[in-house]
Amino acid sequence: MNPRADDTPAVAAHSSDVRRFTRAEHWVHRVTAALMGVCIATAACLYIPQFAELVGRRELVVRIHEWAGLMLPVPVLAGLASRAFRRDLGFLNRFGPHDRVWLRSALRRDKDPASRPAGKFNAGQKVYAAWIAGATLVMTGTGLLMWFTHLTPLMWRTSATFVHDWLALTLGIVVGGHIGMALADPEARRGLRTGSVSRRWADREHPLWRP
Repeated sequence: MNPRADDTPAVAAHSSDVRRFTRAEHWVHRVTAALMGVCIATAACLYIPQFAELVGRRELVVRIHEWAGLMLPVPVLAGLASRAFRRDLGFLNRFGPHDRVWLRSALRRDKDPASRPAGKFNAGQKVYAAWIAGATLVMTGTGLLMWFTHLTPLMWRTSATFVHDWLALTLGIVVGGHIGMALADPEARRGLRTGSVSRRWADREHPLWRP
């Protein structure tokens, strides 16, 4: 992957479009989503009896689950070579007064775009990104404790299994909600797929963003 090429904004397909993501960001999201999907699917096969009977080959499923989990941070680490990706991580990690306004409006279920000011990323996306990053680290750590059983006491392994299992269930629910929200916003999906969104959508959903 050539970071310099990835950071070069491409010309939008239409004059009314604005560039939202680079190719590097597109691939970081796509590969991360694929690995997360494998982790969730294999976890379901390991813990839901009906799926386990349907798939079989538990040992193979366990190995796929373990390696997909270990690989999960890799796309983000590789994406750090992209200046645009690092810049967007900075946006995701920065909360301002308008984000508190957005969250209050979301809690009131106020869907008026005027009551939900947002920069390039809204407060909901920032909260989701922070939560998923933390959950991934915890899942990786507890997974390693479960994998290398000879390195830790039984109490540690038991606690790690408890945290890993319940966090996995929560993770599946949260990711499902994320997918559901994406399905409800075709323009946001287009931004991830092509890198460009319409200026009208950007002005309505992210009025504080200055592309």
